[in-house]
Amino acid sequence: MMTKAMLTPLPSIDRMQQVIDALSDFIESSELQAGQQLPTERELMAALSVGRSTIREVLTHFQALGVVETRKGSGTYLLKPVSKATIHMPLSLDTTHLRDVLLQTLEVRRGIECEAGMVAARKRTTSDIAIIEEKLNEMERVHIAKGTSGPEDLAFHLAVYDATHNPLFKQLLEQMRGTFERFWTHPFDRQDFARRSFPFHRTLFNAIVAQDPEAARAETLKILDVVEEDIKEMSK
Repeated sequence: MMTKAMLTPLPSIDRMQQVIDALSDFIESSELQAGQQLPTERELMAALSVGRSTIREVLTHFQALGVVETRKGSGTYLLKPVSKATIHMPLSLDTTHLRDVLLQTLEVRRGIECEAGMVAARKRTTSDIAIIEEKLNEMERVHIAKGTSGPEDLAFHLAVYDATHNPLFKQLLEQMRGTFERFWTHPFDRQDFARRSFPFHRTLFNAIVAQDPEAARAETLKILDVVEEDIKEMSK
């Protein structure tokens, strides 16, 4: 009864952000503590009048932030108390100036992603290497087959962030990417955006395997330099 009373149907505008806010408010208002179970997917769908894919996307977002965990066959559990004020880092983007937003985002990402690559090279474990290589192989397979590999590219980078063993890298960078990708799946409507950076993902992986932070930084910069060049070229 408490769940239905505190979670009310939402209008159709910007569903994911509204679900994030509504679920954050519910967790705070109901005083859920670490270790307690969240409502089931079915209960959330019914209470908020949204589809399963939206609920799962929000729960994945919460998992990336390290505040919930999903236990197979059991449900989703709170790892730490949250509120709407702390569950995400709001980013303000002027969506009318795509070129400027892309370049501004890149300026911030360059520093964080280079550092993430260097830390991953220093701290990666054998298990991390296996996961990164698995994601890289899949990225390369899809890229060769389709000529583009956006989701697989992201999965590769998320695996690199995990290898830092510092959850802030993943939280910050995934929030930046997620906010950006809400507006543009393919910048400038170009499937080939940043395609020339493809080979440098393998060399970044090699640098992480070799535990060479400077090489990891250099290869990350090569990827981001291609992104910057494409932004400037495609926005002419």
